[in-house]
Amino acid sequence: MQLLQVPYNSPAYQQVIDLREEVLRKPLGISLKGEDLSKEANDAILAAFEEDEIRACLLLTPLENGWYKLRQMAVSAGQQKSGIGRRLVGFAEEWVRQHQGKGIRLHSRYVAIGFYEKLGYQKEGSMFLEVGIPHVLMTKSFS
Repeated sequence: MQLLQVPYNSPAYQQVIDLREEVLRKPLGISLKGEDLSKEANDAILAAFEEDEIRACLLLTPLENGWYKLRQMAVSAGQQKSGIGRRLVGFAEEWVRQHQGKGIRLHSRYVAIGFYEKLGYQKEGSMFLEVGIPHVLMTKSFS
């Protein structure tokens, strides 16, 4: 398996969009099609590939004060619970550290809180709705 930073608007980026559509959007009855994704040119787009096929992805959006927001994490259905998500988050954390980042914030779907807690993320605040489903803010500081 390869963990890579994917260039915006590349063929690999199209695979990232397709995976996000399949795993994150289609089950909610919403789509990325027609959305303005141009702001993602400023994000770090990280993905896991096996034999040139995408298996997992996430985006890191720079925030103020050296923090990054981890968003749009998706793991293909056949790879869930295989450890690939944990490895990709570890790769993202190392990327943030290499770029002198202070930490990561994310909006975890309620069903994924346990996953992030095992990786050292802390819940902050109370549950809120985003795209119609429960989420909670989670953070991990590197300082």
